[in-house]
Formats: sequence, structure tokens, C-alpha cells
Amino acid sequence: MAITAKDITELRQRTQAGMLDCKKALEANNGDMDKSAEWLREKGMASAAKKEGRIAAEGKVESYIHLGGKIGVLVEVNCETDFVAKSPAFGEFVHNIALQIAASNPLFVSEQDADPKVLEAERKVVTAQTLNEGKPAQVAEKIVEGRMKKYLQEVCLLDQVYFRDSSKTINEYLKETIGTIGEKMTIRRFVRYQMGEGLQKKEENFADEIQKQIDKEKAKA
Repeated sequence: MAITAKDITELRQRTQAGMLDCKKALEANNGDMDKSAEWLREKGMASAAKKEGRIAAEGKVESYIHLGGKIGVLVEVNCETDFVAKSPAFGEFVHNIALQIAASNPLFVSEQDADPKVLEAERKVVTAQTLNEGKPAQVAEKIVEGRMKKYLQEVCLLDQVYFRDSSKTINEYLKETIGTIGEKMTIRRFVRYQMGEGLQKKEENFADEIQKQIDKEKAKA
């Protein structure tokens, strides 16, 4: 079933969820409005959107040091109350975000936070690569846009695939957690250090190492 802008607008007015989330819900439920609204509620997207205007000034700064001290992460996640900030569910979420940053090495929280100079430099490289492949100009433009979209999905934390569940992005995981906890939450900022970063050294697969550490944590649980 074809999903129209009118359908998306109607579902958005009904649930207060984001336009892209509404589109995804309608596509997942063949345009059924009731099922789509329920789908959004189950994933916490509708309730998350209703909390967007609230102020989240509490929260937690989580630190994660990879085994052996090879990678270090600091991440700040905000919520509305100190009570939630001290809850196990919030703590688990923040810890998982720190692990995500360690393993996937994002550069920005979201596309809105991305440094224009970094994006401009990447676009120049991608454009040159595409033209060197001999693509016609009109085709090359579409290819460049597609590659830039993929790049943003890799470097923006909220757009990355969640390492514990490949069926959802970090943004979807965030919204689900908001629906569960019942407060506005935001991933505000982070910093990631990698030992020897910028120095010439032997190539190592830190993502695999971190996954092994995560598996050990699961085994102990």
C-alpha cells in the first residue's frame, strides 16, 4: 500500500511522533492507522515525542575504559529527575551507550551536531571518488548523496545500528527507553580516546576486542 503525506500527517497528529517514525510505522503495518499507532506506542516513540519540550537537566556521566586501557569513553546522558538518574534502567542505558561509542567510534551525537567542515571535506572526497569512477554528472550527484547518507549513519551516534540489537538504531533504543522510564532523555555529549590515536602503529580491531569483553560480561551475569 502506498503511504501518502496525508497518512503520515494524520498519524503524527494522532501520536505526536516524528514524521520519519510515522512513515516507518505505516510502512511496517501496511498503512493501517490503528496498528501503526500501537506500533509507535510499543516502541515508545509516541511518548518520547510528547516529552520533547521538557527540560532534562539531571542525568549521569558514564566512563568506560576498555580492558588494558586501550580505549576510554566519557558520555553525558540527561534525564529530568535525580530519581531516574539513579535508577538501574537509566544506568544500564548510559552504560550501553558508552559501550556503543567505544565499539563504533562515532564522531557526533547527531547530524545536527556534525561539524560542517568535516562534512564538506568528506563530500569533496566522495564526489572525487564518484567522478573518478566515470559516472555521468547527473548520476554522480545521486550516488554522492547516497554515500553521504551512509557516511552520516556511520559517524552519527543516534543513526548507528545498536550493537546489542541490529534491528534498531541508537535513536530507536533511546526512544524505547524514554517510553519505559517515562521521562525525557537526551544524549548530550561524549568524548572517546584511543591509545596512540594519530600515531603510526599496528592495526588492531578494537571493535572485536570490545565485543569479546561484552560477551564476558554477559557470561558473568
